[in-house]
Formats: sequence, C-alpha cells, structure tokens
Amino acid sequence: MLFSSFSWMRRFAPGFAIFSVALLIMVPLAACGGGSSSSTSSTSTGPVNLTFWSWVTGIDKSVALWNSSHPNIQVKLANVGSGPVEYDKLYTAIKANNESDLAQVEFQLLPSFETTGSLVDLAPYGANDVKDQFVPWTWKQVTLGGGVYAIPQDSGPMGLFYREDIFKKYNISVPTTWAQYADAAAKLHAADPNAYITDFPPKQPGQFTGLVWQAGGQLFTINGQSWKVSINNPQAQQVASYWQDLINKKLVKTEPDFTNAWYNELQTGTLASWFSGVWGAGTLSSNAPQTSGKWRVAPMPQWQAGQTVYGNWGGSTTVVFKSSKHPKEAAQFAIWLNSNQQSLDEMIKGNHIYPAYQPALDSPLVSGPQAFFGNQAFGQVFKDTSAHINVNFQWGPSMEQVYNDISDNFANAVNGRGTLSDGLNAVQLSTVTYMKKQGFSVTT
Repeated sequence: MLFSSFSWMRRFAPGFAIFSVALLIMVPLAACGGGSSSSTSSTSTGPVNLTFWSWVTGIDKSVALWNSSHPNIQVKLANVGSGPVEYDKLYTAIKANNESDLAQVEFQLLPSFETTGSLVDLAPYGANDVKDQFVPWTWKQVTLGGGVYAIPQDSGPMGLFYREDIFKKYNISVPTTWAQYADAAAKLHAADPNAYITDFPPKQPGQFTGLVWQAGGQLFTINGQSWKVSINNPQAQQVASYWQDLINKKLVKTEPDFTNAWYNELQTGTLASWFSGVWGAGTLSSNAPQTSGKWRVAPMPQWQAGQTVYGNWGGSTTVVFKSSKHPKEAAQFAIWLNSNQQSLDEMIKGNHIYPAYQPALDSPLVSGPQAFFGNQAFGQVFKDTSAHINVNFQWGPSMEQVYNDISDNFANAVNGRGTLSDGLNAVQLSTVTYMKKQGFSVTT
C-alpha cells in the first residue's frame, strides 16, 4: 500500500540543530544567483565516480539502476544519517571543502546551503531543459536569481485527513472553510467531551508554516542584497489567532505529535482529523492500523469560501556541490534520478515519496485507490492541491533558528505564558538579531 513509512515522515518533523557560526561565512546574495563550479569533468580513461549522500529508502535501487545503465558514470550511495544528522556533516565538509558530489537537501534548508556558496548552479548543465516537467512551485523552490541550485525530488502538499466514521456519527459535514472547521470543533466536543477535532502540536513549526503558506504569508523575502524578515506577517498572525481561539476554548489538544500517546489518540478517535502533507497517509496507516477504512482525505479549508489556495509541509531535492570534480555528470545523474519513472517508482515503493516530477503523479502507485482510506483514490486531491500552491513562497537562510524559536515560544504559549501571536513577535525579534550577528543585511 502507499505511504506506510514513518521514517520518511520524520524528514518533515523539523528539530534541526543550529549549525556552527564558523560555517556562516556568508557570500553576498548576488553570488547565489550566478556562477557554477570551476571544476571540470575528468578526461582520463575509466568511469567517472560520484558520491551521493541520501537517507531515502529505496533510492539504493534507483542508484543501482543508474549504475547498470551508465557504465561510464558510477554513483556510490552513502546514508550518513537523515535530515539534521546529514546536514551537520555537510556543513563540516563544506568548511573542509570535501563534500560529497551530491546530497539530499530539504526545501527549507536550500537557502542555508546557498548562502555558503557551496552549491553548483545546474543551469549550465541542462537543468532548465526539464523545468516544465516539474510542478511549478517546486521548481521555483530550487531557483534563485538566474541559477538552479537543486533538482526537486518530492513534495508535501497539505490536506485534511479526517475520520469519516466520526464525522458521520455526529452529523458533521466536511468543512470547506476555516470558520466551518471551528464550528465542527465545537460541535464535536460538545457531543463528546473526550473527542477533539484535532491537535495543535506547539513544537511542530513545519505544520504551522504550511498553514501560513496557504494563508499567503511570507516569512522571508529578498530585497536586492538584503533579506526582509517578516515572521509575524499579518497572515501568520491570522493563523496564530485562529488556533489561539480554539486553544482558549479547549476545542483542540496541544500535545506533542508523533508520540505513542498521539498515535493512540488517532487510533481511538480522540482526535478526529489532522492537517498534514500527503506523507501523512503513511503515518496513519503505520501507526493507527485498527482504523483502516475509516479515514478519508479532503482539501484544506479555505479562509474565504470558494478559494482554492493551499500550503505545503515537506519536500526535498538533490544538490551538487562545488567541490565535485565532475559537476556535469553529477547534474546529469541528479536530473535522471528525479525524472526517470523507473527511478521514481523505486522511491515511491521504498519510501512512498510524492514526486515533484509531474508525469509521475499519474502513476498507479500514486494515483490508485488506497485500501486504508476506504479505496479512496486521494492522489487526485493532492495533485489538485499541488497545482494551487503559492509558487513565490520564500524560505530564509536561518530556518533552523526560526523553527527552534517558534517551537520554544509556542510551547510557552500553550502553557499559558503569552499567546501564539506573542510568540511570533518574539521570533521576529530573535531572527533579526540572529541574522544580523551572522553578517546578513536585514530589513523588516
């Protein structure tokens, strides 16, 4: 069945360690928009050998497929750890100028790596030739200025996972607006004081950011050579106020997610819905198996009736580093890895990725009926959602710090020390202070 890997989901539950200040010797933003590796491909006899760091289950079969069909370019795969573990090793390697040729990097971390000046611009190596084959917003995520600094691999368009049986039991219609969702929260809890519409986990900034993304908010934008920081933008405050109201009325729980207690509440019906990226399907099927057939997927509620705007939570890319002696061949592999259907099928089967490559979204592995969800073919829901995600959403160069600070401040808020809006204001200040200390030009 599709989406059954909790280990893959963990890629999108950020808890990243702040990287060393010594590694934040930043290049000007203009340098991120142009230039490429000065290395050239080897002309010696024998195959070109590339190293590739990735934690994705099933990608080893993709690499084996490449190696069998490309005898002159051989890729050696290494799993040095997932997410933050890999990133810490990459930052250390960048300082020593001995990174792997290629690596797996999530969308939100790309600006952090771009500002080190270590990524190859893949545009001179044919990246833009495949631009139109990828979901537009995912391609925008990997570009800066005129450069292409990664090839998208997968994404996490968000949807509403809900217990159809509970909704029917209490005559709750699937909400299409956020106002309706709040009404549903009140109706459910009034009917069953032990049941809640959902959980608002304070230490899950990835989910909150996805909701801000849907609302049209921008945490960061680029103004010439400066970063504009707007963590507490009006849309983020709107989202924060909405959830603060539900918290104040005790209509949602505020417990940590991805814990045994949380899985039990999903299984028992204490929690009747969950906002997640498409990968959430695997979390539910793996950790609430007794609810098979009871869950369904719907589009996210809208702030205004009739709108069709959505957010994203998750997604990763393949990057090439400037220390590579073979940037052309590395770029060739990165493009093939994420646009060859057989390669993607191996990752879909092994790690249940949701591809950024548009033709793959029609694969039966992605678009077919899902038994755990009552044979709902929810792939079309997420395909439609992904087509209506704001292409201009911009991550900043200090997302580890931002996410850690949001987590700490939101945890304070749910424990009665201030509000979520207060937390956003605090993170705005801490982010500006942090970035200025690292030498960034910052505006607000």
